[in-house]
Amino acid sequence: MRLDRFYPIFDHPDWLRLALPLGVKLVQMRIKDRPEAELRPLLATSRDLCRAAGAVLVVNDHWRLALELGCDWVHLGQEDLDEADLPVLRRGGLRLGISTHDEAELDRALSCAPDYVALGPVWPTILKKMKWHEQGLDQVRLWKDRIGALPLVAIGGLTPERAPQAFGAGADIVSVVTDITLNPTPETRLATWIEATR
Repeated sequence: MRLDRFYPIFDHPDWLRLALPLGVKLVQMRIKDRPEAELRPLLATSRDLCRAAGAVLVVNDHWRLALELGCDWVHLGQEDLDEADLPVLRRGGLRLGISTHDEAELDRALSCAPDYVALGPVWPTILKKMKWHEQGLDQVRLWKDRIGALPLVAIGGLTPERAPQAFGAGADIVSVVTDITLNPTPETRLATWIEATR
């Protein structure tokens, strides 16, 4: 299965109602700090919206709920790998993306046979405080050399103007959060992103 080159990350299905009609075909729901009673219907709605639009939904962190809700993809950070039951996840048919930030994390990710690997932050990011500084395009090239045909997701500080540089360095997919969600005209920004990655 070939994944789309543009991979926005959202925290509520309302964003999907904006993005999917514009042509977004790959999206992650990253919903933090909500009780399961709230989380379940949000993810179920996201699943239904994506299926109706023919888009791929990736659920961040919540692999058990993703399994229960019949979702197809899950994304795990390194800390999430400590808790995840990968054999159960795989038996349930979930495909897996994994975040990486350094060589040790990449080694660990590859040992899990992921369906894509993410590297970040490629450029400085305001999304969350991290102990890693910007990785830069040389690291994108190094990661692509290491993982070969496995899809590589570049994340962190991406803009439509930077996307060609990430692709040129070997990224297969570019992922973005705040460049859309904090934009004063997110619908226009989404359209710009779609044009830049087609």
